[in-house]
Amino acid sequence: MVSLAHSVAFRGVEACLVEVQCSLAPGLPGFSIVGLPDKAVSEAKERVRAALACMAIAFPSKKVTINLSPADLPKEGSHFDLPIAVSLLAALDIIPRDITQSVVALGELSLDGTIVPVTGALPAAMTAAAEGYGLLCPEPCGKEAAWVSDARVIAAKTLGDVVRHFSGQVPISPAQPGEVPASPLTRDLSEVKGQERAKRALEIAAAGRHHLIFVGTPGSGKSMLAQRLPGILPPMTAMEALETSMIHSIAGELDEGGISRDRPFRDPHHTSSMAAIIGGGRMAKPGEVSLAHNGVLFMDEFPEYQRNVLETLRQPVETGEVMVSRANAHVRYPCRFMLVAAANPCKCGYLSDPERACARVPHCGADYLGRISGPLMDRFDLRVDVPPVTYTDLDLPANGEKSATIAARVAAARAVQQQRFDGWSDMRTNADAEGEALEEIATPDAEGRDLLLRAAERFNLSARGYHRVMRVARTIADLDQSERVQRPHVAEAISFRLASATDA
Repeated sequence: MVSLAHSVAFRGVEACLVEVQCSLAPGLPGFSIVGLPDKAVSEAKERVRAALACMAIAFPSKKVTINLSPADLPKEGSHFDLPIAVSLLAALDIIPRDITQSVVALGELSLDGTIVPVTGALPAAMTAAAEGYGLLCPEPCGKEAAWVSDARVIAAKTLGDVVRHFSGQVPISPAQPGEVPASPLTRDLSEVKGQERAKRALEIAAAGRHHLIFVGTPGSGKSMLAQRLPGILPPMTAMEALETSMIHSIAGELDEGGISRDRPFRDPHHTSSMAAIIGGGRMAKPGEVSLAHNGVLFMDEFPEYQRNVLETLRQPVETGEVMVSRANAHVRYPCRFMLVAAANPCKCGYLSDPERACARVPHCGADYLGRISGPLMDRFDLRVDVPPVTYTDLDLPANGEKSATIAARVAAARAVQQQRFDGWSDMRTNADAEGEALEEIATPDAEGRDLLLRAAERFNLSARGYHRVMRVARTIADLDQSERVQRPHVAEAISFRLASATDA
């Protein structure tokens, strides 16, 4: 007779249900696993055998066959240890067979029977809830998985605890959802002296999730400004936190017990590879663009990134999702992030300083920023020149606005957008608006429309650039708590579109 348990195989953020079948048959003693397992799954038989020995359970002197169905779906990862052990224990009549059939299990086994944490508990809980099953997982993963309220999550420390729970000796209480405390803000925008225009651009970008690029000499404060962006962003909603945490769960980055409401802030090094930024590798893992979903992707020294990496950013920036294609996998990941880039105006960095610039001015600036292609630069909503700060400015006391004050205005503007896009599944902020929705919410008044048309003609704006100016103007109007987009809003939006340094 065959005993059953369930587990999952991951395809991106989707967890596909896998039936774990165990058969005990007469014949030469052996232990085989079939169903397209990888090396980690094949090694599970040794870990399961050792864990049962530590529990003083004799391994059956029969032919043991484990089938992972569907057999044509690749099975990767050590999380199949626990479901294999559960199905084998059910076949030995140590735990009831009817109970194991209604549970999705995942977890790696130590040789002493301890259940080791694994990645993907949150997507697994989503699948278990959709199929009407409970979830059995390692204890550290319980707080994460319990966010799916429709799934009854049992988080166990050892395989012995699992046996005692299913046999009714010592039931385990269902896990409760956990939330990571908000990170204390140690960096405040008030610490940045000068750079009022750059601070204003940060506020607009945070309010509407607009893409932003800073261009300035070394030491002008580009990185300092970007690192203070998390302090003015509103916390994620429950739905956003769940979406982001599913990606982080697959990547193995939920290691604090529970999920966080802080928006992700990712800052990869400019030597990062295509797979690191976009996603990929042997198992088509999510890259930095997906790990920054609902948050910020900060790319310092932007022109120094590999050209193919920069060009691959075009589609994720525009569509909010990325397809990672490999020979054995085609995985789609969400990546609705805010791109913040920083760049020097030229290779030496001092294009605007006649005393320090190199002899190739102005050609060095055109060559250096020319590494950023026109179509990619066109996707930045806000372009800001960041001038160097003088010694006299640094000597002055900090008198700028606190991050908390700016964050309150950003939160108010986000609240307006949340109400505006209520009922739209693919629009949450002004940066997402397009088509008829954009025309309806962002068409300026007569004076503003006249200014926008003249600017589009004078500066030869592309259709994408024209619409991005409209989106930024709508966000500026939201910050002013204005129902209509007016001429001053359009004028400020156009000024951020036409930064001289980026056209060098």
